[in-house]
Amino acid sequence: VTSPISPARLFKALVLEGDKVYPRAAPHAIKSVELQEDGKLGSIVKINFVEGLPFQYVKHKIKGHDKDNFSYNYSLIEGGPLGDKIEKISYENKFVAAADGESVCKSLMKFYTVGDYVITEDEIKAHIGRTEGVYKAIETYLLANPHVCN
Repeated sequence: VTSPISPARLFKALVLEGDKVYPRAAPHAIKSVELQEDGKLGSIVKINFVEGLPFQYVKHKIKGHDKDNFSYNYSLIEGGPLGDKIEKISYENKFVAAADGESVCKSLMKFYTVGDYVITEDEIKAHIGRTEGVYKAIETYLLANPHVCN
């Protein structure tokens, strides 16, 4: 995914200050973000959604982040699209510089299914669409609020 926002600013908004930025950037979808512990390795982040959405919440477990290289890893461990067929979804994300101060988010998702369940292409596409939707909402918020996360 490409963005006109710099890697440093996106990383700050999505990772370091996500608990504040997410609800402001997507109030139509995200009610609140709860950070359990200190936000470092092993911490849990709970994202609560507004009523009327298909999911009430998701919980992420932070696997690590590197402020110098704008990378972060986490796993979706509870709620959201997991249901009874997906154990967890692990993410490896890195923001890299592109032309003219823009950035590219490189992301790898690994789906861990329960038993012999095989995830469908449609399920993967739906999940990617939701993830990109949040990303684009934050990008739009940052463009409209140039003082945030600078």
